[in-house]
Amino acid sequence: MAIEILLLVAGLVLVLVGAEAIVDGASALARRWGISEFIIGLTIVAIGTSAPEMVVSFISAAEKNSDMAVGNIIGSNIFNTALILGLSAIIAPVAITRGNLRRDIPVNIGITALLILLGLKKTLFGIGENGLSRIEGIVFLALFVWYMITSFVHDKDNLAEEASDAGAAAKPKPLALSILYLAGGLAALVYGGHLFVDHAQTIARMAGLSDKFIAITVLAAGTSLPELATSCLAAAKGKGQLALGNVLGSNTFNILLILGGSAVINPLSMGNMTYLDYTAVFMCAMSLVIFSWTGQRNRIDRLEGVALVLIQVLYFAYLFLMR
Repeated sequence: MAIEILLLVAGLVLVLVGAEAIVDGASALARRWGISEFIIGLTIVAIGTSAPEMVVSFISAAEKNSDMAVGNIIGSNIFNTALILGLSAIIAPVAITRGNLRRDIPVNIGITALLILLGLKKTLFGIGENGLSRIEGIVFLALFVWYMITSFVHDKDNLAEEASDAGAAAKPKPLALSILYLAGGLAALVYGGHLFVDHAQTIARMAGLSDKFIAITVLAAGTSLPELATSCLAAAKGKGQLALGNVLGSNTFNILLILGGSAVINPLSMGNMTYLDYTAVFMCAMSLVIFSWTGQRNRIDRLEGVALVLIQVLYFAYLFLMR
């Protein structure tokens, strides 16, 4: 057990070091290439930090372990929005742009609602299939491609708003150094996350916990460590749009690309997901709209960040009590 805990801590240290490098490298590339920090967070950073979820869910799908594949994503999306964005807002209030409100947040809500509707058991109206079929997985993958394309097409709005909020621009790092920071940071994040997840899972199994419980708590939190470290460090450096882009991009990537790809590998059953799981993940998606209109408009402030963190704490407390 002592060795497992030591390796767990080693993985966490690698994640933190990688996150520092990613924030610096991604911001430098955004300035050099004329791309908004939000888009960098939504694409390169989100895809990189979601690599642990992808590995876990794809392997679980191949082994026909739907509980692990789906529970990992449901838990990760709750963790991303409630704890990660909540902590980021506590560190520094996160601004929400008009583009976020018109496009990015509604897409996050829409795909979450679609996943829930497909995951429900058949209702009176014939809605719900208790899982994802291969055809639905292909549709999810197509939606992911569409969203990435439209995000780049509409990036001018994000750039304009970021420019109006920015102070004096820092001198960008050399291109090769920026790419080295980003690639090295992603490698450290992925390996560190993998190390953490493997040994956290081993410890949880020693405690006799179920696959679904491990997936939606230990595994979800572990595979979301890269997002946690990256978004919190971005917020601390005054790069709220990078933090928000990382969270929204990771949520979108998790549902459309990872669950879509997992369903193509093997159709997924969602029969063991509960109404509480669905309610929690949908509440987190909706909270971005609600909180952007409460307190100081068009931003998630510290008090709202505390409310998000509280959602995560209550959800985890319920899971531990009902395990």
